[in-house]
Amino acid sequence: MTHILAIDQGTTSSRAILFDGNMAVTATAQEEFPQHFPRSGWVEHDPGDLWSTTAGTCRAVIEKAGLRPDDITAIGITNQRETTLVWDAKTGQPVYNAIVWQDRRTADFCRALRESGDDKIITERTGLLADPYFSGTKLKWILDNVDGARDRAQAGELLFGTVDSYLIWKLTGGARHVTDATNAARTMLYDIHKGRWSTTICKMFDIPVEMLPEVKDCAADFGMTRPDLFGREIPILGVAGDQQAATIGQACFQPGMMKSTYGTGCFALLNTGETAVTSTNRLLTTIAYQLDGKPTYALEGSIFVAGAVVQWLRDGLKMIREASETQALAEQADPHQNVVLVPAFVGLGAPYWNAECRGAIYGLTRNSGPAELARAALESVGYQTRDLLEAMQADWAAQGQAGEIATLRVDGGMSASDWAMQFLSDVIGASVDRPDVLETTALGAAWLAGQRAGIYPDMEGFAREWALDRRFEMEMDAATRDEKYGAWKRAVNATLQF
Repeated sequence: MTHILAIDQGTTSSRAILFDGNMAVTATAQEEFPQHFPRSGWVEHDPGDLWSTTAGTCRAVIEKAGLRPDDITAIGITNQRETTLVWDAKTGQPVYNAIVWQDRRTADFCRALRESGDDKIITERTGLLADPYFSGTKLKWILDNVDGARDRAQAGELLFGTVDSYLIWKLTGGARHVTDATNAARTMLYDIHKGRWSTTICKMFDIPVEMLPEVKDCAADFGMTRPDLFGREIPILGVAGDQQAATIGQACFQPGMMKSTYGTGCFALLNTGETAVTSTNRLLTTIAYQLDGKPTYALEGSIFVAGAVVQWLRDGLKMIREASETQALAEQADPHQNVVLVPAFVGLGAPYWNAECRGAIYGLTRNSGPAELARAALESVGYQTRDLLEAMQADWAAQGQAGEIATLRVDGGMSASDWAMQFLSDVIGASVDRPDVLETTALGAAWLAGQRAGIYPDMEGFAREWALDRRFEMEMDAATRDEKYGAWKRAVNATLQF
């Protein structure tokens, strides 16, 4: 038994990745599935699609690698967070579609929580904001709106879970109803300080605690797969939500280490160690990972538009055919122009949390063209990252910590752009490290399972083996950095006031 099977169940596709005994990728299989938008602001998945694509890609990747079931030591799972499912405890039949993390149907209920002041209890205990993003209000909606659901839940006939819980229930043939601490921490129902479901919040939402899964460490015994799935029983030994799994895959194990994942949006997590830092800048306090019963905390900030700004240049403005063309355009931009793009296409995320403002461009001249817009688009990602870093530093310093970001490690599609990463280093005034292995999310899940199984190194050994592809060191002088960032802040303020 020499391989770890990592399941990476995402928002638009399910992937299965095999890692060998040296934590190198052996093979990958991926399958997309449909998105469902029954109303404006509603986003759903068919639970059957989540399961069939997960099981199918797992079988496909084992066959693609030419391995036998006996070659698989264990399974690690990482998943889209906050997406909510409710199913029959005996049959596994879902009572409703999975409500996706992007779904906004519970906005009115969240507004009522804020107006009543109950949101303060939620933030105090869970570290989260009263926002439709999280699972708790989605679960309440299902119980309130599906015929008979609440009565069945109170009778013990229904189970709730995030995607990891649902997949484990299916993989184990209904034998295990479990989750890990990182996924539990994203439900808005879990007290991250006491390490248990909050009965106070469950009563506030009228949710029976009995339908919630058992919460385990990220590396733990989550059960054995049904023997008919892969030809033998395989233990599930690692689970973490996708952004936490990326933090683990980047070996951000020391307080002050930070990872930033650049996909469609951007998610940044700062390891704050044993301290659950309370944010005064509307960042989230969450669990980075939990091992041996001990949680390690993080501050999390999200940028709504990162790689999506390049997609807008390609699909909206038709300026480029491929995303990779953006870097060459940016390099051609007139250095004497300072065009600033605020990509608030769907509002601004942390630390602004303004869903109503919309995008704007400042500093245009008669000579502004595609090159200047391309540069402004890439720069906007660096500016937004600095916004997050400064908010995190302020929150951390307020707790009596040093407040310095020791390391910024990057991954995701946009991290492949040397120009964007160099500007990121310049504007934050610190070095930026890009890893050799970019499959950091799957690697994090694989390492959790592999070290639990005893075939991968411990935390210290894994951190030593983390390999650097390239380090970007700041080249911009302080005066230029402050001038450019000052222009960004003025642009954001103008956009928020429009």
